[in-house]
Amino acid sequence: MNLEERILYEDNHLIAVNKLSSEIVQGDITGDEPLSEMVRSLVKRKYNKPGNVFMGVPHRLDRPTSGLVLFAKTSKALSRLNDLFRNKEVQKVYWAVVKNCPQSPSGTLVDYLVRNPAKNKSFVAQKDKPGAKYSELDYQVLARSDRYYLLEIRPKTGRHHQIRVQLSNQGWPIKGDLKYGFPRSNKGGSIHLHARRVEFIHPVKKEPVVIEAPVPQESLWQALSQSLD
Repeated sequence: MNLEERILYEDNHLIAVNKLSSEIVQGDITGDEPLSEMVRSLVKRKYNKPGNVFMGVPHRLDRPTSGLVLFAKTSKALSRLNDLFRNKEVQKVYWAVVKNCPQSPSGTLVDYLVRNPAKNKSFVAQKDKPGAKYSELDYQVLARSDRYYLLEIRPKTGRHHQIRVQLSNQGWPIKGDLKYGFPRSNKGGSIHLHARRVEFIHPVKKEPVVIEAPVPQESLWQALSQSLD
């Protein structure tokens, strides 16, 4: 599926794209072309725009994570989107496929996380440990297969690798996530974590916006999501 087919929402101010697990949102040491530049090039080509095209990045996804990424097409939209994210006025929903079943079908996880930049990893720590940050998410079990469980996750805070480390700490590592305790990698280095949906008030039009990203075209994702129909 090409990039244009992965556009989930677009107007004069915003564009949302369904990210592949192989893509980076912004440039990094790998030198791979980031999604932000791919979208910028697409907009420039699609609308025949001369000169530079603005493409602001108000939030990111980890490289192995798939799903919805929102970009701003104007500086005004970026500034207001940054405020919405900072003030927790964007409701984010993720789907995760995990190995073990939570004892309760729904609940809230609260931990304190410490980030280790050298290892690019976060750890659950005691509340009083220097650098420990409060982390909270809600989860619900949506579906199951013979070996895996599909969880819906609503993070209340936005910490580094928060969903990955909090689920792992419960004994529910995300499929393919070697960094946080799953025993085997997925083909292509992906993990079964998907940014499923965002809800917010449009930063310019002031209207409610709900955008949803279809899950990857992979057998387990498809089987679990179709079991919900």
